Amino acid sequence: MSSYTKDFRGCYTALITPFTNGAVDYAQFESFTAWQVEQGVHGIVPCGTTGESPTLTHAEHKALIERAVKVANGRAKVMAGTGSNSTAEAIEFTQYAEKAGADAALVVAPYYNKPTQEGLYQHYKAIAESTSLPIFIYNIPGRSVINIADSTLARLAEIKNIAGVKDATGDLARVATLKHLVGDRLVQFSGEDMTMIGFNAMGGNGVISVISNLAPKLSAQVQELTLAGKYDEARIAHAPLVPVINAMFVETNPIPVKFATGVMGKCDGSMRLPLVAPGDATQALVRAALATAKLA
Repeated sequence: MSSYTKDFRGCYTALITPFTNGAVDYAQFESFTAWQVEQGVHGIVPCGTTGESPTLTHAEHKALIERAVKVANGRAKVMAGTGSNSTAEAIEFTQYAEKAGADAALVVAPYYNKPTQEGLYQHYKAIAESTSLPIFIYNIPGRSVINIADSTLARLAEIKNIAGVKDATGDLARVATLKHLVGDRLVQFSGEDMTMIGFNAMGGNGVISVISNLAPKLSAQVQELTLAGKYDEARIAHAPLVPVINAMFVETNPIPVKFATGVMGKCDGSMRLPLVAPGDATQALVRAALATAKLA
């Protein structure tokens, strides 16, 4: 068994990035991150898709990683989002995350330029060789338009600090097919809140979650129950989150979750273009879901 499976497991929150009048609100970010850690999440992921990384400047991206590390202060793992469709830029962000004290880096599959499987292998190999940080590969074909094949992940697993994968394909069978190839060499995180219990039942190790922005304590409890093999209890704990999870994806993430955090008073809920506020129907759905789950 890889040592990474002991160090990285449970609920990791894909953090939102609060804005005020279009500027990153670092005070709100620190307050929100502190709340997450105090509620018991096992890790935090700044500067991912949910954190609107495509519209962050390089300076903002780096400052958010620094502040996440400062606030976590060893109480939760910091898995910094450092991906890019430019290998050189991904290396720059990853090396900065290591310097800042992050525990790992989450690197999304290169989007838009659509590399081949060999290109994906060389991309991740170059990033891994540039740092001593554990590297987590983020496979999300719905956004990147490419799927990282199990065979490519198996090749990458041979690189010492390739630690795991965040799988946002929604295909629970992939947990088993990848485990058949690499055993426990790679940590497997789900990128889908609705199937997080099934993912762990198939052999997964945790979730990198959107819903934990709103319900960190309960999300962490669900993970702890599944990792203890208490699946009936986990399903009962997860049930109140189902309508909220559904509401979070009626429009493009992070539009609904950003609105929801605004309703909860955690930030003002604003986004940067090209993302815009949710439509009236979505707002009503999100408010109703939060009320049903007693989150607002």
